[in-house]
Amino acid sequence: MSSIQYEIVNRVGILSESPKGWQKQLNIISWNGREPKYDLRDWAPDGEKMGKGITLSLDDLKALKKMLSHMEELQE
Repeated sequence: MSSIQYEIVNRVGILSESPKGWQKQLNIISWNGREPKYDLRDWAPDGEKMGKGITLSLDDLKALKKMLSHMEELQE
């Protein structure tokens, strides 16, 4: 089984932190040398372990932002 290579290009922000110190982070990550994409997942306090997450292109992220904005309008 080959290992997954990744490089965190930019740390965008932290959405939340669990009592055990794991942080849900939005980062821009290059996976296996590919074009960097937005990535949302949990990271261990030491940054060495990660949980399952989702990877989004800029277009995906813009579409998600639009959906979330529309949801807020509906709740008001």
